Amino acid sequence: MKRNILIFTLILSLASCSDFLEPDSLSTFDSKYVFSNVDDARKGVNAAYVQFGTDGFRSRLSNNMAGNTDIERQSGWSSSSDRYQIWNLDALSTNGDLRQFWNAAYTSIRDANIAIEGIESSGSLESNDAQTKRLMYNMLGEVYTLRAYWYSMLIYFFGDVPNVRLAPKAGVDFYLPRENRNVILTQLIDDLKAIEDKMLWADQCQYGTEQVNREFTLGMIARLALQRGGYYLKPDMTMVREGDYKTYYQIAKDYTGKLISLKDRPLPTDYRQVFLNQNKFVTTVNSEVLFEVPFALGNGDVGWNIGITVQGGATASHAYGSGNNYMAIPMSYYFSFDTTDIRRDVTCALYQVNTKFEEEFASANNIAQGKWSRYFLPAPQGQNSAKGTGINWPMLRYADVLLMYAEAENELNGPTAEAKNAFKRVRQRAFSSSLWAEKVDAYTDSRSGSKEEFFNAIVDERGWEFGGEMIRKYELIRWGIYSKKMQETVNTLKEMVDGAIAGTGKYANLPDYMYWKRNAAGKFTLLNPNTKVTGVPDPSWTRVPFTRAMYDATKMTYSEFVTKDWEPYYNGPVPGVARYIFPVPEEAVSASQGKVDNNGYMFK
Repeated sequence: MKRNILIFTLILSLASCSDFLEPDSLSTFDSKYVFSNVDDARKGVNAAYVQFGTDGFRSRLSNNMAGNTDIERQSGWSSSSDRYQIWNLDALSTNGDLRQFWNAAYTSIRDANIAIEGIESSGSLESNDAQTKRLMYNMLGEVYTLRAYWYSMLIYFFGDVPNVRLAPKAGVDFYLPRENRNVILTQLIDDLKAIEDKMLWADQCQYGTEQVNREFTLGMIARLALQRGGYYLKPDMTMVREGDYKTYYQIAKDYTGKLISLKDRPLPTDYRQVFLNQNKFVTTVNSEVLFEVPFALGNGDVGWNIGITVQGGATASHAYGSGNNYMAIPMSYYFSFDTTDIRRDVTCALYQVNTKFEEEFASANNIAQGKWSRYFLPAPQGQNSAKGTGINWPMLRYADVLLMYAEAENELNGPTAEAKNAFKRVRQRAFSSSLWAEKVDAYTDSRSGSKEEFFNAIVDERGWEFGGEMIRKYELIRWGIYSKKMQETVNTLKEMVDGAIAGTGKYANLPDYMYWKRNAAGKFTLLNPNTKVTGVPDPSWTRVPFTRAMYDATKMTYSEFVTKDWEPYYNGPVPGVARYIFPVPEEAVSASQGKVDNNGYMFK
């Protein structure tokens, strides 16, 4: 059954994607009336969720704008249109995608501020009715958490941003300058620390994990703390972190530890099913997903611009419609997996579905995010369907909580038994239990010789666990290794090409070609997913270039996507520094009455 809190009828008159800092577009109303009872307050709180359903989030922020990394990629240099500018780290202040994201963020922040003020001034938090009080406090926590999420993202994309914390009303100054990002993050952390223990667990919420709940808020405290304690880019193009960073690692440890202590749960043993649940419209509580953005049928672009490609349309013989994959997986990531790690073949899809509804080899240069696809929907949505699949988008999983705990504990105390145990819980699911002694226990011990070694193990493990979920960019930023990892990715891809062509070196046995066919059940199958084949197999197999696909035989050099996709990230305005910060949209600058500009970061 497809449930969705965003389809509630709102009583607010919302300005869709209104221009930030334009007072005439701000909603005004009697907040005491709107938030005078639980039902009306619920409708007011729902307003803060609405922007998840706009293009600023569903097709921009949630996936497309979160590349490129060492595990997800796209070619930004092949066009000058908006999303390509973002992928190439050279977006202009007139970029439409950045404007949509900015407006969605500040619209949601505005509506969260309205709900916060309305609930806090309504008197309902002091109600004599215990149920009313519980629900009101939980709704207050929801909007505090939603506001924190949007500010976290604004800071990752724009650095210091205006810090709007008041609801729109007469006499409030909304022409605000940029606020120091650390001030904002500290405020957000304090907000959530003050409210989380008054919130409801997902199994107590009407909409479970399709509604912000206490589990998600606890996880957001940890995410914000790691962001606050992590590295960031200053306008002078240097990467720094504050001297008090360990204070925030302690907060991350405390609040992930609190969630583990109060609401621990085993990770589901079937990794693939975690994502099939979203494709099949199945939501769970007390399980892996702590919060997922609830897209109504007809909304959401999961399975349209991210996931296994399905070729549909008027000429198709099936009714599943069309879906693409905008964020490909580089071969360096595919081959980084242990070949017995079940996460690889869930995450990395080497096949697509053609118009005849047949599985076939896709493209070596477009390995898809295999966790989602309209191909997995419980029922076809129509031959010409495309956008609006209704597949939910996961915002936080319990595996993330365990790995954040391991990371924070390691930063504070080194690879202790507690850090290693949390790490192992995630890794165990990736392997058959018969392999745990070697692939989990021995592996963990081999990478726990020092704090630095264990940190690098966490960097790798997070990559394998969360591939395609589009959170890697934010991790690489806060770790201060974004540029370094991009350079390593290119070097690895070049070494793989060299090994495939020359047949020497550590990559000599990678498959230069792969052989595929459809098995007796009509399903795509590979002969050699891991190694080179010597000799020609029987003619039922179709040969396609794999590592050789990264080589341009005409120019006798590496393919352009190898040499160009990541170059701005390590060889940009300042070599060795990824300029991941973007200019504030021109409309916001113009409307700010001189309070906001785009000085710094070597913008043109």
